[in-house]
Amino acid sequence: MSEKIYNVLFLCIGNSARSIMAEVILNRAGQGHFRAFSAGSQPKGKVYPDTLDLLRKTHFDVSGLRSKSWLEFSQADSPKLDFVFTVCDDDAGETCPVWPGQPMTAHWGVADPAAATGTEAEIRYAFADTLRMLNNRINIFVSLPLAKLDRLSLQKKLDEIGKTKDATTPETAA
Repeated sequence: MSEKIYNVLFLCIGNSARSIMAEVILNRAGQGHFRAFSAGSQPKGKVYPDTLDLLRKTHFDVSGLRSKSWLEFSQADSPKLDFVFTVCDDDAGETCPVWPGQPMTAHWGVADPAAATGTEAEIRYAFADTLRMLNNRINIFVSLPLAKLDRLSLQKKLDEIGKTKDATTPETAA
């Protein structure tokens, strides 16, 4: 009998940087166990060029990436989602989309690198830092013993991942 493959959707507003990064990270880190998708509530219609550049330089597969609406995942023939994670940044005043239905959800907010200003080096750093934070959170996620956790315990773990201070280890609630 084959192991279940979990479908995961990463949501943000524009689906041009953060959610795209999360999609490719999970598709690599969780290969054979997870299938990742990304979408936006107000998609930009294209993936931010700095996102593609960084992903290529870090040897991620960028073929087939596109900015798309979350409505694609609400159709009858859409993949049944097991997890939905929002990656928009509440601290910047972004309003994250809310996903209806039964998948497990959590908020893993990170700053939008596409909104970064400054020198070219500072902007590239913002993209690299976002990739690092998402990579760390996703690696924590793929290491969870999903089959052994009840729904409440799993929800707590998912929420903890989103509250990681530097996205390397979950912080305990104060």
